[in-house]
Amino acid sequence: MQWSKLFIPTLRETPAEAEVPSHQLLLRAGYIRQLSAGIYSYLFLAQRSLLKITAIVREDMDAIGAQEMLLPALNPAEVWQESGRWDVMGANLFRLKDRWQRDLCLGMTHEEVMTSIARGEMRSYKQLPQIWYQIQTKFRDEPRPKSGLLRVRQFIMKDSYSFDLDAPGLDTAYDKHYEAYCRIFDRCGLKYSVVEADSGAMGGSQSHEFMVAADAGEDFIAICEACGYAANLEKAVSAAISPASADPEGDLTPEAFHTPGRKTIAEVAEFTALPQTSQMKSLVMNADGRIVLVLLRGDHQLSETKFAAAAGAKEFRQANAEEIRQAFGADAGSLGPVGVTNMRILADTALEGRRNMIAGANRDDYHLRHVTPGEDFKAEFRELRQAAEGDGCTRCGAPLALKKTIELGHIFKLGYKYSESMGLKVLTAAGEEVNVIMGSYGIGIERVLSCAIEQSHDRDGMALPPAIAPFTVVVTPVNANDPGQRKAAEDIYRGCRALGLDALLDDRDERPGVKFKDADLIGIPFRITVGKKLAQGMVEFVERSTRASVDVPVAEAAAAVKAKCP
Repeated sequence: MQWSKLFIPTLRETPAEAEVPSHQLLLRAGYIRQLSAGIYSYLFLAQRSLLKITAIVREDMDAIGAQEMLLPALNPAEVWQESGRWDVMGANLFRLKDRWQRDLCLGMTHEEVMTSIARGEMRSYKQLPQIWYQIQTKFRDEPRPKSGLLRVRQFIMKDSYSFDLDAPGLDTAYDKHYEAYCRIFDRCGLKYSVVEADSGAMGGSQSHEFMVAADAGEDFIAICEACGYAANLEKAVSAAISPASADPEGDLTPEAFHTPGRKTIAEVAEFTALPQTSQMKSLVMNADGRIVLVLLRGDHQLSETKFAAAAGAKEFRQANAEEIRQAFGADAGSLGPVGVTNMRILADTALEGRRNMIAGANRDDYHLRHVTPGEDFKAEFRELRQAAEGDGCTRCGAPLALKKTIELGHIFKLGYKYSESMGLKVLTAAGEEVNVIMGSYGIGIERVLSCAIEQSHDRDGMALPPAIAPFTVVVTPVNANDPGQRKAAEDIYRGCRALGLDALLDDRDERPGVKFKDADLIGIPFRITVGKKLAQGMVEFVERSTRASVDVPVAEAAAAVKAKCP
């Protein structure tokens, strides 16, 4: 292709609305243009890259025996109501009515539709196992679209679904996807971590996320560099850092003291001149309509995922002021566990073995000192806190690090969540009717491109991996009006094409600096520059990611690029 005939609307200045590097560069390089908040048009370069990513995904999904389908983006409400997710998804689900006032939605994922197909067609264990997938446009009514293609309202996703007779079959399908995802992301040139994760609204017993470390991310993972343990922050288990100061010794009795106007952990810590680690934080939760008191060390944060698991709660929220007053006889900021017998008490394991701590007195503007967990009140000890930087790894004891990340893909063992709610059953060899066990597996296609940019960019632009760049190589004659340079560039261009390389000929009548800047900006991995050294039969071969430059003979230029491609 000739650059002069292409639509590549590059920008010299960074648009004010773009905050993260991938968003800035996708706009500057002419890959995307915003139509409205969270909705983007993919221009020529973006479409070429996204098609290359989907081709890689398609190849590796086909390799594990998955069968590609294409399902409707517009779904009737009935299938989502059957699974129970019509209400669970809340405002994130785009909802609409047709002319007959029937409820519909735009699919943000397709477990329900896939299950309805399987329910209508599968009768026998002989039809299992099955893996079905699609590469489809999805919709999410994102309340705060931001960061370019990282948080949008319309996006492309590869979603696949496995159907098996039993748990060992699901394990096999899950492992196939795990390995396929690693191959896909390796081929796309990404550095990533695989972490244990929570299944959330998807449901199921086990899940893993494929994460890329980036400052633009909104998720955090806890990772142990020593042994490789990694998990989503909400899911990560850890050994809490020991308090810097020891607890007061002795078998002391709880004693009330006045704390006028001091309600937060920080305020009480300042008032008592004791660290936050010496206090118990009391959180009051409404779990499935029942009040639960949650206790944490003062410097820790609650993991809602761990709380939901410990409480066995399907729905939960923080209790409101009226519920708190009714249950405790006091307002938030003065609450504690001593004397509480009318509700379940869950205490984080970091409080186990502690002595003589400070807690609320269940009396406005009063706290208690000398409160010992397990003696002055009874509680169920569970790990409830979020892992923190420097916590110990429970596998090897080394300190954990927290990293900001972007989620690339997520795989779930759904179990029987959808087959039970939607009646997907088959007959076994013994003639018994059983529910099919399922898995669900997703990849965000645009996120692959955005993550590649976040990982590989500099002040001049992006440096995309060859497998997903819109072009592999650009052949640039310094002076497009020079007949000798033009002919040599055209010959090299044709040689690249003959070797199967996705080549671009920059035939524009522009200054060399403009051409080089544009090539750097749009992220073409390799550049062959035809200039003054042509008189000696040489051209310059430049690698975008490393800035390495070497002179090669004209006849060997195309082969030099081919040798660098995976």
